[in-house]
Amino acid sequence: MGIQFASTLKKLRTEKNLSQRELANKMYVTRSTIARWENGSRLPDITMITRLSQCLDENINTLLNAASESDEVPYVILVDDTKITLTGGLPVLEDVLPNASVIGFTRPSEAIEFARAHRVAMAFLDIELGKLSGFDVCNSLLEINPRTNIVYVTAYSDYSLDAWNTGACGFMLKPITAEEVREQLRKLRYPFNHGGLL
Repeated sequence: MGIQFASTLKKLRTEKNLSQRELANKMYVTRSTIARWENGSRLPDITMITRLSQCLDENINTLLNAASESDEVPYVILVDDTKITLTGGLPVLEDVLPNASVIGFTRPSEAIEFARAHRVAMAFLDIELGKLSGFDVCNSLLEINPRTNIVYVTAYSDYSLDAWNTGACGFMLKPITAEEVREQLRKLRYPFNHGGLL
């Protein structure tokens, strides 16, 4: 896990002539935290990656692109029971996430089955999905892979309070726009190599 990020961080730190302890002091973390990031056993969240980019005076995209957990193409899914949302949303996601494989589903059960067979890095979920709600799908996806980034996409802002109690990292109103997707990418709990610019 995080081997690409580990080697990138170590290279950037040594280029700045910083010890692990010196970087830790600048970051307000322990030296062992830096060591875990550099040996690949832990991956920092988006807040820490942002702080690293500032402390190392490095473009954040360099660190985000290195934060992929593996060399596999990350999967991003959009689950919405209206085809018009998929038709409009999928091209936006593909444009903003050029390194990801973006797949749409109108049936929540198919999305859950897909997640059982593939590691889903990020899921955009409508909340009203017929028999299953987006909250139910969120729970299923997080049971399969707790490191899936979940973003709710809905036409109803009334759901926003309920959404935060489900383990999601974001919430956006329809229609899906590139600007809003980029904003959600800045809030990821578990960064991955999506190839997009923030």
